[in-house]
Amino acid sequence: MAVAAGLIEDRPRFGILLMLGAWLLFSIVDTSAKWLALVGFAAFQLAFMRYFGHFVISVAVIARGGLTRDRLHTGHPGQVITRALLLITATVSNFYALNFLPLTVISAIMFSSPVIVCFLSQHFLNEQIGPWRWFAILMGFAGVLVVIRPFGAEFHWAMLLALFNAFSLALYSIMTRRLAGVVATETMQVYLGALGTAILLPLAIWSWQWPANPLQWALLIGLGVFGWGGHQLLTNAHRFGSANTLMPYTYSFMIYLTILSYLVFDHLPDLGTVLGALIIVVSGLIIWKREQR
Repeated sequence: MAVAAGLIEDRPRFGILLMLGAWLLFSIVDTSAKWLALVGFAAFQLAFMRYFGHFVISVAVIARGGLTRDRLHTGHPGQVITRALLLITATVSNFYALNFLPLTVISAIMFSSPVIVCFLSQHFLNEQIGPWRWFAILMGFAGVLVVIRPFGAEFHWAMLLALFNAFSLALYSIMTRRLAGVVATETMQVYLGALGTAILLPLAIWSWQWPANPLQWALLIGLGVFGWGGHQLLTNAHRFGSANTLMPYTYSFMIYLTILSYLVFDHLPDLGTVLGALIIVVSGLIIWKREQR
């Protein structure tokens, strides 16, 4: 059975830089996917290119040490596959929602994921949740309601897809916690890319649209390259700093997406989205602070 390698080094500043870089790459992936969706590319094709590129690079990386059956073997295939399926479904729902929602709305809803992780951890990880964290959980869900405004004119059904994305990412995070140190990162990366490629290939063929120019080709290929790069930076960031040190910097994703949304789509978030996002961020930071203790 492959075991995750690499000792944690006490270099938190470098870990923070890697974390900031990871979320910058993820924001480029989402911005590129939205731009491509708006010019007519289907969510299935975008998701396929995301995982096909991921798969090719993952195989190339793991092949450097010899592409043997041993390196791809895991004693937990069911959990590794479940983890991959969670992220694949989250990606498809996210790319489809990008057709209808601003990047800032999707990112605000997505960042309720740490709050959902805290809620689900009592059931899946047997972690105890105290009154402060229960308060933060309720606060986080209130923030989501402020963003989606379910009974207002601003509500769009695609917000439910973004909420599904947040739940899928939360379960993916819990599965990652359970497999950390048990299955090698490279092995999980290959399974993720292979499964995403295999599942999405027929759907991508059915909805395929050939890129019309070099820019569209570059952005399509970049979905896989930047997606893989983001996961590598994110994984390596945890080699140099603890999760508690790095967690607050995940919210840089919202800042990146707000800037890119303005530069590329000339869109700024409305007051409700900003207020809801702030509530969600504060609730996440409360959970982070309690976990530190």
